[in-house]
Amino acid sequence: MKPNKTRPIRVAVVGGGAAGLTAAIAARRRGAAVTMLERMNRVGKKILATGNGRCNMSNLDLGINHYHGQNAKFAYAPLGRFDFSRTMEFFEQLGIAWKAEDGGKVFPVSNQASSVLDVMRYEIERLGVEVICEAEVKGISKNDGEFILNLGNGSRFKANRVILTTGGKAAPNLGSNGSGYLLARKMGHQVLEPFPALVQLRLASDFLKQISGIKFDFQAEVLVGERSIARAGGEILFTDYGISGPPILTLSRTVGENLQKGEQVQLKLIIIDYMTRDELADFLIRRLEQQAHKDLPFSFVGFINKRLVPVLLKEAGLRDINKKAGQVTAGERNAILNILQDWRFEVTGTNSWMQAQVTAGGVDVKEIDNKTMESRLVQGLYFAGEILDIDGDCGGYNLQWAWSSGFVAGESAAT
Repeated sequence: MKPNKTRPIRVAVVGGGAAGLTAAIAARRRGAAVTMLERMNRVGKKILATGNGRCNMSNLDLGINHYHGQNAKFAYAPLGRFDFSRTMEFFEQLGIAWKAEDGGKVFPVSNQASSVLDVMRYEIERLGVEVICEAEVKGISKNDGEFILNLGNGSRFKANRVILTTGGKAAPNLGSNGSGYLLARKMGHQVLEPFPALVQLRLASDFLKQISGIKFDFQAEVLVGERSIARAGGEILFTDYGISGPPILTLSRTVGENLQKGEQVQLKLIIIDYMTRDELADFLIRRLEQQAHKDLPFSFVGFINKRLVPVLLKEAGLRDINKKAGQVTAGERNAILNILQDWRFEVTGTNSWMQAQVTAGGVDVKEIDNKTMESRLVQGLYFAGEILDIDGDCGGYNLQWAWSSGFVAGESAAT
């Protein structure tokens, strides 16, 4: 049954996260009758956890190089249609004052993710969007131009258009359990195998418990064989399972992708990145000479975190780490230098979906029209947000993708 001039288009938004809320607002503003079906007991739970509870809404630099997937350029059109300016105007009209911080990260001035969710919930209520929580969609079929959505409680819901914004698999406790992939597959879409991104890395090492909790400003590189394929720097945190911190989250997408291919992946840490190799060599000679009377571990106090020193010396292969600094041989000094600028770990995996901030992989975008977010396979079916094979770097990029793709899908579905 097709909508006519007296009956508005009926749009069902499946999933009440960032993309779903934006899609619902956009579709309702275009005159559609919108119903949001949310599996959890309330909408927007994942928004509350973003930006450590502050909601990193977007970023001043929305270059396509910050997005990933088998066809990351797919994101060009949605990000261009609902760009940074339009996004900020959208939220300003809802009542959000915003500010930019280091790295171009954009936050609400209130520093509260709850304020972003509050104004979006107010708007969907003001517009008359019907919200049904604890409504899990188990199946979708299409008959004579009309979609039939089968819910877990046995009831059915009908709509002219459907927007799938069910998210990926990251943070399943906040609503994303991967159920949308099953719905997409049943409608004929291909799903590229999802894997966790923006997540901590697990390392093979015998001494992680000794250095757990140590923070340091390192440079980190991802190595496949001897080839460096990604690099990031900043504050890194050792944990009892491996390693964390913003640079590690940034690199985790590359790590996960290569592990999924069956590659052996190493993480290279560059502890001293502010000196060249020759400069560090000269520095070590001078320091060990000046501190010659001290036990070797103590000679590094004031230069390297003292909890880290014994581990570094053992990793450098020194048999007697407690010898006097003045007794260190040229070969041992060279081994210490190597560890300080090329300390390697085998990466055994990433932490689980529960710790991941975002999903990599998802519905293959080659089957979606990026100008409308409509399926190329099923007319009237739209996709937005994390369910798609598009994911962004840490820093507001994933929420911007949710806002942009959700807005385009919502407007397109209502038109």
